[in-house]
Amino acid sequence: MRILGEGQYEIADAHLGRLGELGAALQSAAGCGDDEECAAGFQALLQAVRDLGTPLPDDVPAPLDLILPDEGTSRRHLREMRGLLADEGLIPA
Repeated sequence: MRILGEGQYEIADAHLGRLGELGAALQSAAGCGDDEECAAGFQALLQAVRDLGTPLPDDVPAPLDLILPDEGTSRRHLREMRGLLADEGLIPA
């Protein structure tokens, strides 16, 4: 996974379930239009990627399953991300 402006992280399969839960919560918040909950959910997802992932050097090419916007992403942009939040969820299981 990549967080724009920050770097890429390798995520072990064992952590995909947790990231999927956070992605589902973000999807739910975005779907009901709750800006506060959406922003908090997005921050939780970014922090989980940082905490659970292994940072990769920028010069190491790695397949990316997901690219997340940076931490400074506006609430308006997060609402627009609803298009990213596909039926199968943000984090592929």
